[in-house]
Amino acid sequence: MITKRKLLSLLGSAVLLSGWTSAPAAAKDAVKIAFIGPLSGGNSAPGLGGRNSATLAVQQRNADANAKYTYELVTYDDECKPNVGIQVATKAASDNSIVAGVTHYCSAVGIATVDTYARFGLPVVVWGAILPEITYGNDYKEVHRVNGTMINEGKLAAEFLTKRGYKKFVMIHDTTDYGKGQFKYFSEYLKPTGGEILATFPVSPDQQDFTAELTKIKELKPDVILVGGLTPLGVRLRSQMDRVGVQAQFAGVSGIMTAGYIEGAGAASEGTISFHNGVPLSKYAEGQAFQEAYTKAGFREDPDAYGPFAYSAANLIMDAIEKVGPDRKKVKAELNGTKGYKALVGEINFDDHRQNIMSANVYVAQGGKWVYWPDSDYAAGKKKLAKD
Repeated sequence: MITKRKLLSLLGSAVLLSGWTSAPAAAKDAVKIAFIGPLSGGNSAPGLGGRNSATLAVQQRNADANAKYTYELVTYDDECKPNVGIQVATKAASDNSIVAGVTHYCSAVGIATVDTYARFGLPVVVWGAILPEITYGNDYKEVHRVNGTMINEGKLAAEFLTKRGYKKFVMIHDTTDYGKGQFKYFSEYLKPTGGEILATFPVSPDQQDFTAELTKIKELKPDVILVGGLTPLGVRLRSQMDRVGVQAQFAGVSGIMTAGYIEGAGAASEGTISFHNGVPLSKYAEGQAFQEAYTKAGFREDPDAYGPFAYSAANLIMDAIEKVGPDRKKVKAELNGTKGYKALVGEINFDDHRQNIMSANVYVAQGGKWVYWPDSDYAAGKKKLAKD
Protein backbone atom coordinates (compact mmCIF):
# COMPACT_ATOMS: atom_id res chain seq x y z
CA MET A 1 0.00 0.00 0.00
CA ILE A 2 1.28 3.46 -0.91
CA THR A 3 1.38 5.67 2.12
CA LYS A 4 0.46 9.33 2.03
CA ARG A 5 4.13 10.26 2.53
CA LYS A 6 5.19 7.96 -0.33
CA LEU A 7 2.52 9.45 -2.63
CA LEU A 8 3.69 12.97 -1.92
CA SER A 9 7.28 11.91 -2.58
CA LEU A 10 6.34 10.38 -5.93
CA LEU A 11 4.34 13.47 -6.93
CA GLY A 12 7.25 15.68 -6.00
CA SER A 13 9.60 13.64 -8.16
CA ALA A 14 7.19 13.88 -11.10
CA VAL A 15 6.98 17.63 -10.73
CA LEU A 16 10.77 17.91 -10.67
CA LEU A 17 11.11 15.75 -13.78
CA SER A 18 8.47 17.71 -15.68
CA GLY A 19 9.95 21.12 -14.84
CA TRP A 20 6.75 22.29 -13.16
CA THR A 21 8.74 23.67 -10.28
CA SER A 22 9.99 26.61 -12.38
CA ALA A 23 8.77 29.87 -10.87
CA PRO A 24 5.61 31.30 -12.50
CA ALA A 25 5.88 34.64 -14.31
CA ALA A 26 5.57 37.48 -11.86
CA ALA A 27 2.27 39.31 -12.06
CA LYS A 28 2.54 42.83 -13.41
CA ASP A 29 1.57 45.78 -11.23
CA ALA A 30 -1.78 47.29 -12.20
CA VAL A 31 -1.85 50.97 -13.14
CA LYS A 32 -5.02 53.05 -13.47
CA ILE A 33 -5.53 55.91 -15.92
CA ALA A 34 -8.74 57.90 -16.26
CA PHE A 35 -10.81 58.69 -19.32
CA ILE A 36 -13.22 61.62 -19.07
CA GLY A 37 -15.65 62.71 -21.78
CA PRO A 38 -19.35 63.07 -22.65
CA LEU A 39 -20.74 59.54 -22.59
CA SER A 40 -24.40 60.58 -22.51
CA GLY A 41 -26.49 63.39 -23.97
CA GLY A 42 -26.31 65.21 -27.28
CA ASN A 43 -22.50 65.15 -27.47
CA SER A 44 -22.08 61.49 -26.64
CA ALA A 45 -21.02 60.41 -30.16
CA PRO A 46 -17.50 61.86 -29.92
CA GLY A 47 -17.33 60.93 -26.24
CA LEU A 48 -18.09 57.27 -26.87
CA GLY A 49 -15.74 57.22 -29.85
CA GLY A 50 -13.01 58.70 -27.67
CA ARG A 51 -13.65 56.23 -24.85
CA ASN A 52 -13.58 53.29 -27.24
CA SER A 53 -10.36 54.49 -28.82
CA ALA A 54 -8.63 54.92 -25.45
CA THR A 55 -9.95 51.48 -24.44
CA LEU A 56 -8.42 49.99 -27.59
CA ALA A 57 -5.04 51.51 -26.72
CA VAL A 58 -5.22 49.94 -23.24
CA GLN A 59 -6.28 46.55 -24.61
CA GLN A 60 -3.38 46.55 -27.05
CA ARG A 61 -0.90 47.52 -24.34
CA ASN A 62 -2.15 44.80 -22.01
CA ALA A 63 -1.67 42.26 -24.81
CA ASP A 64 1.97 43.35 -25.18
CA ALA A 65 4.20 40.87 -23.32
CA ASN A 66 6.93 43.51 -23.12
CA ALA A 67 4.78 46.02 -21.21
CA LYS A 68 5.94 46.52 -17.64
CA TYR A 69 2.46 47.14 -16.25
CA THR A 70 -1.14 46.09 -16.67
CA TYR A 71 -3.39 49.08 -17.34
CA GLU A 72 -6.95 49.77 -16.28
CA LEU A 73 -9.01 52.56 -17.87
CA VAL A 74 -11.37 54.17 -15.36
CA THR A 75 -14.10 56.01 -17.29
CA TYR A 76 -16.13 59.03 -16.20
CA ASP A 77 -19.03 60.79 -17.92
CA ASP A 78 -18.70 64.59 -17.76
CA GLU A 79 -21.97 65.01 -19.73
CA CYS A 80 -20.39 68.02 -21.50
CA LYS A 81 -21.42 70.07 -18.45
CA PRO A 82 -18.86 72.16 -16.51
CA ASN A 83 -20.39 71.44 -13.09
CA VAL A 84 -20.45 67.69 -13.73
CA GLY A 85 -16.98 67.90 -15.23
CA ILE A 86 -15.58 69.46 -12.07
CA GLN A 87 -17.20 66.73 -9.97
CA VAL A 88 -15.76 63.83 -11.97
CA ALA A 89 -12.39 65.57 -12.39
CA THR A 90 -12.20 65.95 -8.62
CA LYS A 91 -13.17 62.31 -8.14
CA ALA A 92 -10.47 61.13 -10.53
CA ALA A 93 -7.77 63.55 -9.36
CA SER A 94 -8.33 62.80 -5.66
CA ASP A 95 -7.99 59.06 -6.29
CA ASN A 96 -4.29 58.48 -5.73
CA SER A 97 -4.44 55.13 -7.53
CA ILE A 98 -5.07 57.01 -10.81
CA VAL A 99 -1.77 58.13 -12.29
CA ALA A 100 -2.92 60.27 -15.25
CA GLY A 101 -5.97 61.12 -17.35
CA VAL A 102 -7.18 61.30 -20.96
CA THR A 103 -9.57 64.19 -20.58
CA HIS A 104 -12.40 66.15 -22.19
CA TYR A 105 -14.01 66.76 -25.53
CA CYS A 106 -16.06 69.80 -24.53
CA SER A 107 -14.13 73.03 -24.12
CA ALA A 108 -16.46 74.46 -21.48
CA VAL A 109 -15.63 71.44 -19.33
CA GLY A 110 -11.96 71.45 -20.23
CA ILE A 111 -11.42 75.03 -19.08
CA ALA A 112 -13.50 74.51 -15.92
CA THR A 113 -11.35 71.61 -14.73
CA VAL A 114 -7.75 72.81 -15.23
CA ASP A 115 -7.54 74.22 -11.70
CA THR A 116 -8.63 70.86 -10.29
CA TYR A 117 -5.90 68.92 -12.07
CA ALA A 118 -3.28 71.44 -11.00
CA ARG A 119 -4.45 71.42 -7.38
CA PHE A 120 -4.31 67.62 -7.09
CA GLY A 121 -1.23 67.21 -9.26
CA LEU A 122 -2.88 64.87 -11.77
CA PRO A 123 -1.20 65.00 -15.21
CA VAL A 124 -3.79 64.97 -18.00
CA VAL A 125 -3.73 64.95 -21.79
CA VAL A 126 -6.71 66.67 -23.44
CA TRP A 127 -7.97 64.71 -26.44
CA GLY A 128 -10.70 66.90 -27.97
CA ALA A 129 -11.45 70.28 -26.37
CA ILE A 130 -10.15 73.09 -28.61
CA LEU A 131 -10.48 76.29 -26.52
CA PRO A 132 -6.94 77.80 -26.60
CA GLU A 133 -7.12 78.99 -22.99
CA ILE A 134 -7.10 75.40 -21.72
CA THR A 135 -3.37 75.36 -22.36
CA TYR A 136 -2.49 78.98 -23.16
CA GLY A 137 -4.58 80.59 -20.40
CA ASN A 138 -2.44 79.17 -17.59
CA ASP A 139 0.95 77.69 -16.88
CA TYR A 140 -0.21 74.45 -15.28
CA LYS A 141 2.42 71.80 -15.91
CA GLU A 142 -0.25 69.12 -15.41
CA VAL A 143 -2.28 70.09 -18.50
CA HIS A 144 -1.29 68.88 -21.98
CA ARG A 145 -3.18 68.64 -25.26
CA VAL A 146 -2.58 66.42 -28.31
CA ASN A 147 -5.24 67.98 -30.56
CA GLY A 148 -5.13 71.50 -31.99
CA THR A 149 -7.16 74.55 -31.01
CA MET A 150 -9.77 76.88 -32.43
CA ILE A 151 -6.95 79.23 -33.38
CA ASN A 152 -6.00 76.82 -36.18
CA GLU A 153 -9.58 76.07 -37.10
CA GLY A 154 -10.85 79.66 -36.95
CA LYS A 155 -7.99 80.96 -39.09
CA LEU A 156 -8.55 78.31 -41.74
CA ALA A 157 -12.31 78.92 -41.70
CA ALA A 158 -11.87 82.63 -42.39
CA GLU A 159 -9.32 82.07 -45.15
CA PHE A 160 -11.08 79.19 -46.90
CA LEU A 161 -14.55 80.71 -46.94
CA THR A 162 -13.47 84.15 -48.13
CA LYS A 163 -11.27 82.66 -50.84
CA ARG A 164 -14.39 80.98 -52.19
CA GLY A 165 -15.95 84.41 -52.56
CA TYR A 166 -18.04 84.49 -49.39
CA LYS A 167 -17.80 87.94 -47.84
CA LYS A 168 -20.91 88.44 -45.70
CA PHE A 169 -21.21 86.39 -42.53
CA VAL A 170 -23.65 85.90 -39.69
CA MET A 171 -22.41 84.11 -36.60
CA ILE A 172 -24.55 82.24 -34.10
CA HIS A 173 -22.57 81.06 -31.09
CA ASP A 174 -23.45 79.57 -27.75
CA THR A 175 -22.80 81.57 -24.59
CA THR A 176 -20.26 79.13 -23.10
CA ASP A 177 -16.50 79.77 -23.13
CA TYR A 178 -16.39 77.57 -26.21
CA GLY A 179 -18.91 79.66 -28.19
CA LYS A 180 -17.43 82.97 -27.11
CA GLY A 181 -13.99 81.72 -28.09
CA GLN A 182 -15.27 80.72 -31.51
CA PHE A 183 -16.55 84.24 -32.10
CA LYS A 184 -13.34 85.80 -30.80
CA TYR A 185 -10.95 83.87 -33.03
CA PHE A 186 -13.04 83.69 -36.18
CA SER A 187 -13.80 87.41 -36.15
CA GLU A 188 -10.14 88.18 -35.48
CA TYR A 189 -8.97 86.20 -38.49
CA LEU A 190 -11.83 87.36 -40.71
CA LYS A 191 -10.77 91.02 -40.60
CA PRO A 192 -7.62 90.67 -42.76
CA THR A 193 -9.54 88.70 -45.41
CA GLY A 194 -12.00 91.49 -46.18
CA GLY A 195 -14.95 89.53 -44.85
CA GLU A 196 -17.66 91.18 -42.76
CA ILE A 197 -19.80 89.91 -39.89
CA LEU A 198 -23.24 91.40 -40.48
CA ALA A 199 -24.65 90.27 -37.13
CA THR A 200 -23.86 88.05 -34.19
CA PHE A 201 -26.41 86.08 -32.18
CA PRO A 202 -25.29 84.71 -28.78
CA VAL A 203 -27.69 81.92 -27.77
CA SER A 204 -28.03 79.38 -25.01
CA PRO A 205 -26.63 75.97 -25.99
CA ASP A 206 -29.99 74.51 -24.95
CA GLN A 207 -32.13 76.87 -27.05
CA GLN A 208 -34.56 74.90 -29.19
CA ASP A 209 -36.35 77.40 -31.45
CA PHE A 210 -34.42 79.80 -33.69
CA THR A 211 -37.31 81.25 -35.68
CA ALA A 212 -36.66 84.80 -34.43
CA GLU A 213 -32.93 84.71 -35.16
CA LEU A 214 -33.34 83.04 -38.54
CA THR A 215 -36.05 85.51 -39.59
CA LYS A 216 -33.65 88.40 -38.96
CA ILE A 217 -30.87 86.52 -40.74
CA LYS A 218 -33.10 85.99 -43.77
CA GLU A 219 -33.47 89.76 -44.05
CA LEU A 220 -29.69 90.25 -43.88
CA LYS A 221 -29.04 87.81 -46.73
CA PRO A 222 -25.59 86.60 -45.61
CA ASP A 223 -23.38 84.37 -47.70
CA VAL A 224 -22.54 82.15 -44.72
CA ILE A 225 -24.03 81.24 -41.36
CA LEU A 226 -21.21 80.12 -39.08
CA VAL A 227 -22.22 78.24 -35.96
CA GLY A 228 -20.01 78.52 -32.90
CA GLY A 229 -21.39 75.59 -30.99
CA LEU A 230 -21.51 71.82 -30.68
CA THR A 231 -23.52 69.20 -32.52
CA PRO A 232 -26.96 69.66 -30.87
CA LEU A 233 -26.94 73.40 -31.62
CA GLY A 234 -25.72 72.79 -35.17
CA VAL A 235 -28.44 70.22 -35.82
CA ARG A 236 -31.24 72.49 -34.61
CA LEU A 237 -30.01 75.48 -36.60
CA ARG A 238 -29.45 73.65 -39.85
CA SER A 239 -32.76 71.80 -39.58
CA GLN A 240 -34.71 75.04 -39.09
CA MET A 241 -33.02 77.10 -41.84
CA ASP A 242 -35.05 75.55 -44.64
CA ARG A 243 -38.32 75.98 -42.75
CA VAL A 244 -37.71 79.72 -42.41
CA GLY A 245 -36.41 79.96 -45.98
CA VAL A 246 -32.82 81.03 -45.22
CA GLN A 247 -30.53 80.54 -48.20
CA ALA A 248 -26.91 80.58 -47.01
CA GLN A 249 -23.91 78.31 -46.76
CA PHE A 250 -23.79 76.59 -43.35
CA ALA A 251 -20.43 76.07 -41.66
CA GLY A 252 -18.85 75.38 -38.30
CA VAL A 253 -15.57 74.15 -36.89
CA SER A 254 -14.95 70.72 -35.40
CA GLY A 255 -17.68 71.01 -32.76
CA ILE A 256 -20.22 69.93 -35.40
CA MET A 257 -17.95 67.49 -37.22
CA THR A 258 -19.51 64.40 -35.70
CA ALA A 259 -21.57 61.47 -36.88
CA GLY A 260 -24.32 62.84 -34.64
CA TYR A 261 -24.60 66.03 -36.70
CA ILE A 262 -25.15 64.18 -39.97
CA GLU A 263 -27.57 61.76 -38.34
CA GLY A 264 -29.49 64.57 -36.61
CA ALA A 265 -29.68 67.01 -39.54
CA GLY A 266 -30.27 64.25 -42.09
CA ALA A 267 -30.44 65.35 -45.71
CA ALA A 268 -30.10 68.99 -44.65
CA SER A 269 -26.51 68.29 -43.53
CA GLU A 270 -25.39 67.86 -47.16
CA GLY A 271 -22.84 70.52 -48.11
CA THR A 272 -22.10 71.68 -44.56
CA ILE A 273 -18.49 72.80 -44.23
CA SER A 274 -16.37 72.05 -41.15
CA PHE A 275 -12.78 72.58 -40.08
CA HIS A 276 -10.84 70.06 -38.00
CA ASN A 277 -7.25 69.68 -36.81
CA GLY A 278 -7.04 66.04 -37.90
CA VAL A 279 -6.90 64.31 -41.26
CA PRO A 280 -8.89 61.21 -42.27
CA LEU A 281 -7.70 57.88 -40.89
CA SER A 282 -6.69 56.86 -44.41
CA LYS A 283 -4.12 59.69 -44.42
CA TYR A 284 -2.37 58.50 -41.24
CA ALA A 285 0.47 55.99 -41.61
CA GLU A 286 -1.16 53.67 -39.07
CA GLY A 287 -4.74 54.68 -39.82
CA GLN A 288 -5.76 51.46 -41.55
CA ALA A 289 -4.27 49.34 -38.77
CA PHE A 290 -6.14 51.38 -36.17
CA GLN A 291 -9.44 51.04 -38.04
CA GLU A 292 -9.01 47.29 -38.46
CA ALA A 293 -8.17 46.85 -34.77
CA TYR A 294 -11.09 49.08 -33.75
CA THR A 295 -13.49 47.06 -35.89
CA LYS A 296 -12.11 43.74 -34.63
CA ALA A 297 -12.57 44.91 -31.03
CA GLY A 298 -16.31 45.05 -31.71
CA PHE A 299 -17.10 48.60 -30.59
CA ARG A 300 -20.61 49.59 -31.58
CA GLU A 301 -19.89 53.30 -32.02
CA ASP A 302 -17.75 54.99 -34.66
CA PRO A 303 -14.40 56.37 -33.37
CA ASP A 304 -15.60 59.75 -34.67
CA ALA A 305 -13.29 62.63 -35.54
CA TYR A 306 -11.47 62.78 -32.20
CA GLY A 307 -11.12 59.05 -31.48
CA PRO A 308 -7.60 58.95 -32.96
CA PHE A 309 -6.58 61.76 -30.59
CA ALA A 310 -7.92 59.88 -27.54
CA TYR A 311 -6.03 56.80 -28.73
CA SER A 312 -2.84 58.84 -29.14
CA ALA A 313 -3.26 60.50 -25.74
CA ALA A 314 -3.68 57.14 -24.00
CA ASN A 315 -0.58 55.72 -25.66
CA LEU A 316 1.44 58.84 -24.86
CA ILE A 317 0.53 58.46 -21.18
CA MET A 318 1.25 54.73 -21.08
CA ASP A 319 4.61 55.20 -22.78
CA ALA A 320 5.51 57.79 -20.16
CA ILE A 321 4.51 55.40 -17.36
CA GLU A 322 6.50 52.58 -18.94
CA LYS A 323 9.55 54.83 -18.95
CA VAL A 324 9.41 56.50 -15.53
CA GLY A 325 6.96 54.37 -13.54
CA PRO A 326 3.47 55.05 -12.15
CA ASP A 327 4.39 58.25 -10.34
CA ARG A 328 2.35 61.40 -11.07
CA LYS A 329 5.24 63.85 -10.73
CA LYS A 330 7.57 61.79 -12.90
CA VAL A 331 4.89 61.20 -15.52
CA LYS A 332 4.12 64.92 -15.60
CA ALA A 333 7.79 65.77 -16.14
CA GLU A 334 8.07 63.16 -18.88
CA LEU A 335 4.99 64.46 -20.69
CA ASN A 336 6.20 68.04 -20.43
CA GLY A 337 9.26 67.22 -22.52
CA THR A 338 7.35 65.53 -25.36
CA LYS A 339 9.11 66.16 -28.67
CA GLY A 340 9.04 64.06 -31.82
CA TYR A 341 6.66 61.48 -30.33
CA LYS A 342 5.34 59.17 -33.06
CA ALA A 343 1.58 58.81 -32.63
CA LEU A 344 -1.39 57.70 -34.70
CA VAL A 345 -2.23 61.37 -35.37
CA GLY A 346 1.31 62.14 -36.48
CA GLU A 347 4.30 63.53 -34.64
CA ILE A 348 3.46 65.15 -31.30
CA ASN A 349 5.54 68.14 -30.25
CA PHE A 350 4.55 70.16 -27.19
CA ASP A 351 5.36 73.85 -27.09
CA ASP A 352 6.15 75.77 -23.88
CA HIS A 353 2.48 75.49 -22.84
CA ARG A 354 2.31 71.74 -23.52
CA GLN A 355 0.19 72.33 -26.63
CA ASN A 356 0.73 70.11 -29.66
CA ILE A 357 1.48 72.05 -32.82
CA MET A 358 -0.96 71.19 -35.61
CA SER A 359 -2.58 72.57 -38.75
CA ALA A 360 -6.29 72.38 -39.60
CA ASN A 361 -8.09 70.82 -42.57
CA VAL A 362 -11.37 71.34 -44.42
CA TYR A 363 -14.21 68.79 -44.54
CA VAL A 364 -17.63 68.73 -46.16
CA ALA A 365 -20.73 66.66 -45.40
CA GLN A 366 -21.31 64.57 -48.50
CA GLY A 367 -23.49 61.53 -49.01
CA GLY A 368 -24.13 61.03 -45.31
CA LYS A 369 -20.55 61.28 -44.08
CA TRP A 370 -17.76 63.78 -43.53
CA VAL A 371 -15.41 63.88 -46.51
CA TYR A 372 -11.93 65.40 -46.65
CA TRP A 373 -12.37 68.46 -48.86
CA PRO A 374 -9.64 67.66 -51.44
CA ASP A 375 -11.28 64.26 -52.00
CA SER A 376 -14.84 65.60 -52.26
CA ASP A 377 -17.18 66.07 -55.21
CA TYR A 378 -17.44 69.71 -54.16
CA ALA A 379 -13.72 70.30 -54.61
CA ALA A 380 -13.88 68.52 -57.96
CA GLY A 381 -16.74 70.77 -59.10
CA LYS A 382 -19.22 67.90 -59.38
CA LYS A 383 -21.36 69.42 -56.62
CA LYS A 384 -21.90 73.01 -55.57
CA LEU A 385 -22.05 74.65 -52.17
CA ALA A 386 -24.83 77.10 -51.32
CA LYS A 387 -24.47 80.45 -53.11
CA ASP A 388 -21.81 79.05 -55.49
